[in-house]
Amino acid sequence: MSKQQVRDADQAHLAEDQVVEHLTAHPEFFERHPGVLARLRLPHQRGTAAVSLVERQMLVLRERHAALEQQLHALIENGRANDAIADRLHRLTLRLLRARDAEAVLAAVEVSLREDFGASRWLTVLTDPAHAPLAGRPGTHLRVVPRGSPELKAFETFFESGRPRSGQIRDSQREYLFGADAPQVGSAALIPLGERAALGLLAVASHDTERFLPTMSTDFLVRIGELVTEAFTARGK
Repeated sequence: MSKQQVRDADQAHLAEDQVVEHLTAHPEFFERHPGVLARLRLPHQRGTAAVSLVERQMLVLRERHAALEQQLHALIENGRANDAIADRLHRLTLRLLRARDAEAVLAAVEVSLREDFGASRWLTVLTDPAHAPLAGRPGTHLRVVPRGSPELKAFETFFESGRPRSGQIRDSQREYLFGADAPQVGSAALIPLGERAALGLLAVASHDTERFLPTMSTDFLVRIGELVTEAFTARGK
């Protein structure tokens, strides 16, 4: 590119900047010069045809309006989902408050998972041997396994993190928790009970592979873990 071409390009850029600055400082320009506005033609975004500046503005505004509607719809749906979760947590809290002993706590958790949260499968794993009598009751989804037992080795990193997990869990974990039903588990959530799962864990599974996703917020899983832990701690063995 020659020096003259460079100078011409710089002058053109400067002229554009001046136009932008002038129109920004004088938004009433097109009101005073309506003929200019009518003569302006701009390339259409979706084709080769030209459209007026007003038409382009209308197109931009419609697109922005559609984007805002989508954002609003997403916010409303998130709000509804959060309200539904809050309602389920409230019902779980009421059930746990009515529980008089550890057996009733376990029953409250299972009823809530089945009726309130629509869980397909679940299992509570407690590490205190004092809870062993509960595991022998018919229909109870409970195992009592002392911390440090070889069968809990698959959960070492989970215990260390002390944070809920959701999505696809390891095959060894799924098989240990759900046995013959493991192949039917599409997704699952692991909820620690107590700090670093000191009391154990609560596993909840679904047939739906999209029910528990790694990207989902785990705040409500944390709340469930806190509620169940407090209930077992307060009601004793």
